[in-house]
Amino acid sequence: MARRKIEDSIISVRGLKNGFGEQVVHEGLDLEVRRGEILGVVGGSGTGKSVLMRSIIGLQTPLAGDISVFGEETVGRDETEAVDIRKRWGVLFQGGALFSTLTVAENVEVPLREFYPELKQSLLDEIASYKVVMTGLPADAGPKFPAELSGGMKKRAGLARALALDPELLFLDEPTAGLDPIGAAAFDDLIASLQNTLGLTVFLITHDLDTLYAICDRVAVLADKRVIAVGTIDELLATDHPWIQEYFRGPRGRAAVASVEGNKGASAQAAAHPTEVRDEQDRQAGVSSATMRAH
Repeated sequence: MARRKIEDSIISVRGLKNGFGEQVVHEGLDLEVRRGEILGVVGGSGTGKSVLMRSIIGLQTPLAGDISVFGEETVGRDETEAVDIRKRWGVLFQGGALFSTLTVAENVEVPLREFYPELKQSLLDEIASYKVVMTGLPADAGPKFPAELSGGMKKRAGLARALALDPELLFLDEPTAGLDPIGAAAFDDLIASLQNTLGLTVFLITHDLDTLYAICDRVAVLADKRVIAVGTIDELLATDHPWIQEYFRGPRGRAAVASVEGNKGASAQAAAHPTEVRDEQDRQAGVSSATMRAH
């Protein structure tokens, strides 16, 4: 993918320590997220990827360390003091985390009602319908309840709610988990398109190697209670850490590379020989139609 211009840091984490009882999850964790990038966050089970995100957005109080977002310290701040910062980010939790008793439109309106209680219902409905369509849902999805949606539609509804306040920063926790490959690829394309259109900075937790290769500018790797490496996938592959090598060079990593290279090859062929590619597609379509008629 084409690399976007990266500017200053929008998230800074220094010396972070998190733990639950005697279990220490993070110890001396440092991380910088640059403005305008899509940063993928990976790590084995139990490395605290979601805990890190929850610490940044204020749902988890760290035992030690400093966190700043948009240049403002967030650790230890009163909730009312952090309102102006919270308005500037959106969060998509695992599974969408929609309120089951609210319609899709009503779910999207939740942050709007929280931060702008003076808004009239007509304007709330208009904003909600716009966000629903923006995330690729059909216009008639607004009045539906989460139970009436497929898994992929729930993710998009959760994304619509995350975008309700026109945020600058978007947190995504395993956004493609549970989706089939086609649905996951479509969601990746949606995130990349929204990032480019809205100028978002994206903090993206994922296990999906296809997602990392397709849309992430850099990847941060959590292991040994800290971030052990941050960089492009090529830069990570140059490190000798065993987990990184096993993760990116294992069977799934090789499959992801082959998929990306295949897509690039197909795109290059289409660009270089558009007539030939179209003719071949037409020929294949004609063969398929003839076969169907024969049977």
